Amino acid sequence: MDWALFASAFLSATLLPGSSEALLLLKLAEGHAWVPLVLAATAGNLLGSLLTYGMGLAGNTALHSRWLRIDEHGVSRAEAWFRQWGLPSLLLAWLPVVGDPLCLVAGLLRVRFIPFVVLVGTGKLARYGFLAWLIH
Repeated sequence: MDWALFASAFLSATLLPGSSEALLLLKLAEGHAWVPLVLAATAGNLLGSLLTYGMGLAGNTALHSRWLRIDEHGVSRAEAWFRQWGLPSLLLAWLPVVGDPLCLVAGLLRVRFIPFVVLVGTGKLARYGFLAWLIH
């Protein structure tokens, strides 16, 4: 397991703007095997999204607005996406700007755990897999 990439992907899904893609591409360019890297990045990023989902389940608006810096506009935008597209919108949880609020809204709306993990994990795996495919 590439723990640096895992940590970068985790933090990208919670606190920091995304640097995990850059680190993945750097490691791929250095010749590291792509499958373990894609799996480490996906696992870290999914775990970060699960933390955001858990904050939504807890309903602690002070915590998510302070720690994740998700404002009410971001939450409103994510709720609109969720109302329009439903569960499949979670496939886009990897997107900048709207991804973290989507995970938070899924928690606030009490989306079941297994569909959340499958959809968010699939979207994140596809993103990292596509990046690896571009380099490889």
